[in-house]
Amino acid sequence: MLAGVPLGVAAAAREGRALDHLVRLFAMTGQSVPVFVLGLLALLVFYVKLGIAPGTGQQDVAFEGLVPRRTGMLVIDAWLAGDGEAARDALAHLALPALVLALYSLAGITRLTRAFMLEALSAEYITTARAKGLSPARILWHHAFANIAVPLVTVIALAYAGLLEGAVLTETVFSWPGIGLYLTTSLLNADMNAVLGATLLIGAIYLGLNLAADLLYRLLDPRVRR
Repeated sequence: MLAGVPLGVAAAAREGRALDHLVRLFAMTGQSVPVFVLGLLALLVFYVKLGIAPGTGQQDVAFEGLVPRRTGMLVIDAWLAGDGEAARDALAHLALPALVLALYSLAGITRLTRAFMLEALSAEYITTARAKGLSPARILWHHAFANIAVPLVTVIALAYAGLLEGAVLTETVFSWPGIGLYLTTSLLNADMNAVLGATLLIGAIYLGLNLAADLLYRLLDPRVRR
């Protein structure tokens, strides 16, 4: 979200220029390549070829069983235990799958932000603002971006929910013990109670994110409050 929104706005503000073409190419590539393919390519390049990233799993075998589990999040548990080396190892194992998982959402948010901004910048009130002599930055952020905030909230909420879908494949590729791998293993083992439980949890998160988006509408759009 922090990277995709500014990229989409910048691309729309420079429509047809080099930056716009680069952002569109990135967005199309990020949304066209499947998550599991990105994961395999990332392991091939950064782990096998370059050797700058750790392999699959949540931690190196040298640290297994050394960190007491409190929160279930290994990086935090390692810091709470005062084991900085284990925390750094856990963070290194987390980086690659997290970046691969985030790339799809980043590409989608960037593409839709650009599309919303292009529509807003072509509106008559933007022409009026330019005729009044307002600065380009004020027109871009105060007038155009303010009017796309509501649909953008929906896009971001769905992007967060979509991370759960991508996690199923990402966690399988990286052997990460999360809800995605749990769901995949349960399907392969025909454990329908586990499958139903995981599905209900993901559905509840979708509903919660949509409810949060509806509540944010009231803050962003005065017409909704009325």
